[in-house]
Amino acid sequence: MSKYYLFQDTKKCIGCHACEVQCKANKNLPVGPRLCQIIQIGPKMIGGLPRAAYIFMPCFHCENPWCVAACPTGAMQQRSSDGIVFVDQNLCVGCKTCISACPWGAPQWNPETGKVVKCDYCMDRVDQGLEPACVTTCTSHCLKFGKVEDMTQIRRERHAQSVASLEHSAF
Repeated sequence: MSKYYLFQDTKKCIGCHACEVQCKANKNLPVGPRLCQIIQIGPKMIGGLPRAAYIFMPCFHCENPWCVAACPTGAMQQRSSDGIVFVDQNLCVGCKTCISACPWGAPQWNPETGKVVKCDYCMDRVDQGLEPACVTTCTSHCLKFGKVEDMTQIRRERHAQSVASLEHSAF
Protein backbone atom coordinates (compact mmCIF):
# COMPACT_ATOMS: atom_id res chain seq x y z
CA MET A 1 0.00 0.00 0.00
CA SER A 2 1.21 3.47 -0.81
CA LYS A 3 2.52 5.47 2.09
CA TYR A 4 1.11 8.58 0.39
CA TYR A 5 -2.35 9.73 -0.59
CA LEU A 6 -3.51 12.50 -2.90
CA PHE A 7 -6.84 13.87 -1.68
CA GLN A 8 -9.19 16.10 -3.62
CA ASP A 9 -11.86 18.16 -1.90
CA THR A 10 -14.46 17.99 -4.69
CA LYS A 11 -16.47 20.81 -3.14
CA LYS A 12 -13.56 23.22 -3.73
CA CYS A 13 -12.52 22.13 -7.25
CA ILE A 14 -13.52 24.60 -9.97
CA GLY A 15 -12.36 22.48 -12.91
CA CYS A 16 -9.66 24.91 -14.04
CA HIS A 17 -7.29 22.11 -15.16
CA ALA A 18 -4.26 23.95 -13.70
CA CYS A 19 -3.18 20.63 -12.16
CA GLU A 20 -3.17 18.93 -15.58
CA VAL A 21 -1.24 21.78 -17.20
CA GLN A 22 1.37 21.91 -14.41
CA CYS A 23 1.80 18.13 -14.52
CA LYS A 24 2.44 18.19 -18.27
CA ALA A 25 4.88 21.08 -17.91
CA ASN A 26 6.71 19.41 -15.01
CA LYS A 27 7.08 16.14 -16.92
CA ASN A 28 7.71 17.87 -20.29
CA LEU A 29 4.88 15.95 -21.95
CA PRO A 30 3.51 16.54 -25.46
CA VAL A 31 -0.15 16.80 -26.42
CA GLY A 32 -1.79 13.46 -25.68
CA PRO A 33 -0.72 11.85 -22.42
CA ARG A 34 -2.42 13.19 -19.29
CA LEU A 35 -0.97 11.81 -16.07
CA CYS A 36 -3.77 13.33 -14.05
CA GLN A 37 -7.15 14.23 -15.41
CA ILE A 38 -10.08 16.35 -14.34
CA ILE A 39 -13.31 14.55 -15.20
CA GLN A 40 -16.41 16.76 -15.38
CA ILE A 41 -19.66 15.31 -14.03
CA GLY A 42 -22.72 17.21 -15.19
CA PRO A 43 -23.87 19.86 -15.45
CA LYS A 44 -27.18 19.06 -13.86
CA MET A 45 -29.80 21.28 -12.30
CA ILE A 46 -29.49 21.64 -8.52
CA GLY A 47 -31.76 24.11 -6.78
CA GLY A 48 -32.74 25.57 -10.14
CA LEU A 49 -29.13 26.27 -11.12
CA PRO A 50 -26.80 24.30 -13.40
CA ARG A 51 -24.00 22.69 -11.40
CA ALA A 52 -21.04 20.53 -12.35
CA ALA A 53 -18.63 18.51 -10.26
CA TYR A 54 -14.98 17.88 -11.09
CA ILE A 55 -13.19 14.70 -10.12
CA PHE A 56 -9.39 14.56 -10.05
CA MET A 57 -8.07 11.26 -11.44
CA PRO A 58 -4.38 10.53 -10.88
CA CYS A 59 -2.80 7.09 -10.56
CA PHE A 60 -4.04 5.42 -7.38
CA HIS A 61 -0.72 3.66 -6.67
CA CYS A 62 -2.53 0.41 -5.94
CA GLU A 63 -1.34 -1.98 -3.26
CA ASN A 64 -1.03 -4.77 -5.85
CA PRO A 65 -0.82 -2.82 -9.13
CA TRP A 66 -1.96 -4.73 -12.19
CA CYS A 67 0.27 -2.60 -14.39
CA VAL A 68 3.37 -3.81 -12.52
CA ALA A 69 2.28 -7.44 -12.73
CA ALA A 70 1.56 -7.14 -16.46
CA CYS A 71 4.83 -5.47 -17.49
CA PRO A 72 7.02 -8.05 -19.27
CA THR A 73 10.27 -6.08 -18.91
CA GLY A 74 10.05 -4.90 -15.30
CA ALA A 75 9.82 -1.28 -16.42
CA MET A 76 6.66 -0.72 -14.38
CA GLN A 77 7.80 -0.85 -10.77
CA GLN A 78 6.60 -0.19 -7.26
CA ARG A 79 8.97 1.27 -4.68
CA SER A 80 9.06 -0.90 -1.59
CA SER A 81 9.89 2.08 0.61
CA ASP A 82 6.66 3.99 -0.03
CA GLY A 83 4.52 2.13 -2.59
CA ILE A 84 4.89 4.70 -5.38
CA VAL A 85 4.34 3.07 -8.77
CA PHE A 86 6.54 4.39 -11.59
CA VAL A 87 7.95 3.59 -15.03
CA ASP A 88 11.68 2.99 -15.48
CA GLN A 89 12.03 4.60 -18.91
CA ASN A 90 15.27 2.70 -19.59
CA LEU A 91 13.43 -0.63 -19.37
CA CYS A 92 10.18 0.33 -21.15
CA VAL A 93 9.92 -1.11 -24.66
CA GLY A 94 6.54 0.50 -25.43
CA CYS A 95 4.52 -2.72 -25.58
CA LYS A 96 1.52 -1.00 -23.87
CA THR A 97 0.67 -4.09 -21.78
CA CYS A 98 0.49 -1.96 -18.64
CA ILE A 99 -1.98 0.39 -20.34
CA SER A 100 -4.29 -2.55 -21.04
CA ALA A 101 -3.89 -3.93 -17.52
CA CYS A 102 -4.77 -0.77 -15.57
CA PRO A 103 -8.52 -0.45 -14.90
CA TRP A 104 -8.11 3.28 -14.19
CA GLY A 105 -6.26 4.33 -17.35
CA ALA A 106 -3.30 5.69 -15.39
CA PRO A 107 -0.49 4.55 -17.72
CA GLN A 108 -0.49 6.74 -20.84
CA TRP A 109 1.22 6.50 -24.20
CA ASN A 110 3.84 9.13 -25.02
CA PRO A 111 4.00 9.33 -28.82
CA GLU A 112 7.23 11.36 -28.75
CA THR A 113 9.23 8.72 -26.89
CA GLY A 114 7.29 5.61 -27.93
CA LYS A 115 7.10 4.66 -24.25
CA VAL A 116 4.60 4.66 -21.43
CA VAL A 117 4.40 7.41 -18.80
CA LYS A 118 2.28 7.67 -15.68
CA CYS A 119 1.74 9.66 -12.52
CA ASP A 120 4.50 8.88 -10.05
CA TYR A 121 3.43 11.53 -7.51
CA CYS A 122 6.42 13.51 -8.85
CA MET A 123 8.59 11.16 -6.81
CA ASP A 124 11.67 13.25 -7.55
CA ARG A 125 9.95 16.14 -5.77
CA VAL A 126 8.57 13.93 -2.97
CA ASP A 127 12.10 12.62 -2.33
CA GLN A 128 13.16 16.24 -1.77
CA GLY A 129 10.33 16.83 0.71
CA LEU A 130 8.22 18.74 -1.84
CA GLU A 131 4.63 18.18 -2.96
CA PRO A 132 3.68 16.91 -6.43
CA ALA A 133 3.51 19.63 -9.07
CA CYS A 134 -0.27 19.33 -9.44
CA VAL A 135 -0.79 20.11 -5.73
CA THR A 136 1.47 23.17 -5.77
CA THR A 137 -0.44 24.86 -8.58
CA CYS A 138 -4.03 24.05 -7.54
CA THR A 139 -5.77 27.43 -7.66
CA SER A 140 -8.63 26.44 -5.33
CA HIS A 141 -6.36 24.51 -2.93
CA CYS A 142 -8.58 21.45 -3.27
CA LEU A 143 -5.65 19.04 -3.67
CA LYS A 144 -3.82 17.81 -0.59
CA PHE A 145 -0.88 15.40 -0.55
CA GLY A 146 0.70 13.62 2.34
CA LYS A 147 0.98 10.46 4.33
CA VAL A 148 -2.13 8.29 4.41
CA GLU A 149 -2.75 8.84 8.12
CA ASP A 150 -2.61 12.63 7.73
CA MET A 151 -4.97 12.63 4.75
CA THR A 152 -7.40 10.39 6.65
CA GLN A 153 -7.51 12.99 9.42
CA ILE A 154 -8.15 15.79 6.89
CA ARG A 155 -11.04 13.80 5.40
CA ARG A 156 -12.50 13.15 8.87
CA GLU A 157 -12.30 16.84 9.79
CA ARG A 158 -13.89 17.87 6.49
CA HIS A 159 -16.74 15.41 7.00
CA ALA A 160 -17.27 16.55 10.61
CA GLN A 161 -17.43 20.19 9.48
CA SER A 162 -20.01 19.38 6.80
CA VAL A 163 -22.16 17.43 9.27
CA ALA A 164 -21.89 20.23 11.85
CA SER A 165 -22.90 22.86 9.29
CA LEU A 166 -25.94 20.77 8.24
CA GLU A 167 -27.01 20.33 11.86
CA HIS A 168 -26.44 24.03 12.54
CA SER A 169 -28.56 25.07 9.54
CA ALA A 170 -31.43 22.85 10.76
CA PHE A 171 -31.90 25.03 13.88
